[in-house]
Amino acid sequence: MFFSSLLGPGKGNLVDVEKGGFWHSIFGRGNNESGIAVTPESALALPILQNCVTLLAETIGQLPLELYQRKQHGQREAATNHPLYDVLRYQPNGFQTPFEWLECSQMALGLRGNAYSFCERRSDGNVTAVWPLHTEKVTVLKGGDLLPYYRVGATSEPLPMRMIHHVRWGSLNHYVGQSPIQLHAESVGLALAVRRYTSKTFANGTSVSGVIERPKEAPRISDQATIDRITGQWGEKYSGMDNTKKVALLQEGMQFRPISMTNVDADIINIIKASGSDIARIYKVPLPLVNDLEKANYNTLEQLLIQFVVFCALPWVKRHEQSMMRDFLLPKDRRNYFIEFNLSGLLRGDQQSRYQAYAVGRQWGWLSVNDIRRLENMPPVDGGDIYLQPLNMVDTTKGLPDAKDPAVRALLEQEQANIARILSV
Repeated sequence: MFFSSLLGPGKGNLVDVEKGGFWHSIFGRGNNESGIAVTPESALALPILQNCVTLLAETIGQLPLELYQRKQHGQREAATNHPLYDVLRYQPNGFQTPFEWLECSQMALGLRGNAYSFCERRSDGNVTAVWPLHTEKVTVLKGGDLLPYYRVGATSEPLPMRMIHHVRWGSLNHYVGQSPIQLHAESVGLALAVRRYTSKTFANGTSVSGVIERPKEAPRISDQATIDRITGQWGEKYSGMDNTKKVALLQEGMQFRPISMTNVDADIINIIKASGSDIARIYKVPLPLVNDLEKANYNTLEQLLIQFVVFCALPWVKRHEQSMMRDFLLPKDRRNYFIEFNLSGLLRGDQQSRYQAYAVGRQWGWLSVNDIRRLENMPPVDGGDIYLQPLNMVDTTKGLPDAKDPAVRALLEQEQANIARILSV
């Protein structure tokens, strides 16, 4: 077969690393004490889980992804001439955009713990396209050389790792990521059970505000028309906003007894909130970012965004970056090229905080005008690559500059003229 020539040595003694594993044993059944079958598809119907998963997927999908080439003195530049550059930036495969491919990969990763793509390579080994694979159709095998191999669908020959781009969540066996949904099947099952309970209650349950009771010794009213007339008159006279606080007169020993909610019904909102908080904790998403604004305020919004980026999104980003470095770049290219997401847009903060930070960077000399304009997505200006230095910061071994020296004065005047010209642009 065609794939046989791709395998090379070390494919003997392949072992299915998923077989017998904990998460694999419950993946198909979705067993939990609530009795609700939990699958990635059914779990996605929960609004807060869908919000967490899509928040991460859309965040990572919209981040700028660049292939850089290392230069001297720590400099770098976009590797636009590398064949992988167009794959990552413009066209990962024949039908998806980079956003769609990254979004789908992160969705699979967030629901099933693994994301697979087939790497299409040209004769020199460079990747020319990456095609998404359905997670459930991929089986991970461990070869005699301890490297993973992949069986896709019903193909008889497994594929080596250089043909599969595999991003995995935390793993217990080092080869297959655990599914967050199946690992937390109890929490997800509880949330699904509560939703189903409330739906069934509205669909099949009965709800009355109260009952009118008659004494046991009173003659029984067997005529349904009479019963309907009494209850209809009661409802017409005493129900509704306009009839609030009216005084009723009950005869023949009748009593009106309101019907109260059961303890379960009364606490259903708290159960829904608690189960939603548990799901948000699975993905480490701050609750205000999934529209739970009960304890949110604008004073902590910037800190919440930093918390989301650092503790929630960044670990997923690193998984993608380092998996791409391993699977997309040839060994000879890894020292000269690297793949990186740009998270600076998520950490920019409000306008006032950004401008204050720019002012500090400009004043102390590590930001130029063009550096600042680049961060604000603005085009560069002529003369904007000048870095300033405060006059009172000098090399102590050389002493202070002599302000009376004509050369020093000329340099100061030239610098002031450059600053005035740049600020006037």
